[in-house]
Amino acid sequence: MAALERALGVLRCPTCGAALTGAAGAVRCAQGHSFDVARQGYLSLVAGGRAAPAGDTAEMVAARESFLEAGHFQPLAAKLADLLEHAFDGAGVVVDLGAGTGWYLARVLDRFPEAAGLALDVSKPALRRAARAHPRAAAVGCDAWGPLPLRDHAAAAVLNVFAPRNAAEIARVLRPEGAALIVTPGDRHLEELVAPLGLVRVDPDKDERLARQLAARLEPVEREELRWRIRLDRDDARAAAAMGPSAFHVEADDLDRRVAALPDQVDVTAAVTLSLARAAVPSARPPAPAAAASDPGHRRSRPGSRPPRSPGDKG
Repeated sequence: MAALERALGVLRCPTCGAALTGAAGAVRCAQGHSFDVARQGYLSLVAGGRAAPAGDTAEMVAARESFLEAGHFQPLAAKLADLLEHAFDGAGVVVDLGAGTGWYLARVLDRFPEAAGLALDVSKPALRRAARAHPRAAAVGCDAWGPLPLRDHAAAAVLNVFAPRNAAEIARVLRPEGAALIVTPGDRHLEELVAPLGLVRVDPDKDERLARQLAARLEPVEREELRWRIRLDRDDARAAAAMGPSAFHVEADDLDRRVAALPDQVDVTAAVTLSLARAAVPSARPPAPAAAASDPGHRRSRPGSRPPRSPGDKG
């Protein structure tokens, strides 16, 4: 609860945008909008009247927790922290958009002892776990596709790992020169399990679309591909299939039959793309020179249009 109390300073009412204060197990704004804090410690800031998606199911979240706690994606967690070490000063609020259980956020916070964490997700089963993921992390329910319940320029950094995102909102909530670090699956991610377990294939245009989204709102810094090998037993392989979007497309009984046909252990490729971008620094436009009194024919020139931002090496 202490982490949630500290997080109120960067949150805002999802209905009217006003500041929030906490009292007696609830959070309120000056306009009288009230939001309950769940007994598991997370705060839901889904705006009233807005139909938010349910998000990941309890079974998906349990599978993800089991898979991540086994350490299979530890190289990705380490790379997130490594990139952030060069992208922000280690203080302020790190927002994990689509945080799930808060596993990645917790490991980033371990690297940055002066930072506070804010896990945002729409799934209640995920939020229950995220609320206890780290002593310095608060968990808040919201829809990643819609307006985020955060004040302008409140975040020092935004993480987005295998999750939905709204580039315009990420740009709005980042402080000037704040870092956005987004992870997407590569085309070879878990490729050894795709056919045997009926996994959803990665869209080959995913990275190109992401690059366009980021370049329109943020300044691309770098893009890095990370690949490593993991050895999975049948339980881990099932968890890998059940923790992601494939869970919505493969029936549990069918998945069990497919998993039973796997060898006792299978070596699998993990392949992801990490895209780092930065919020622009607002530039102060210098005052236009006044026309000289002795030159009645002097005209004030209109500034030309700015050249478009280059997406750099974003593919």
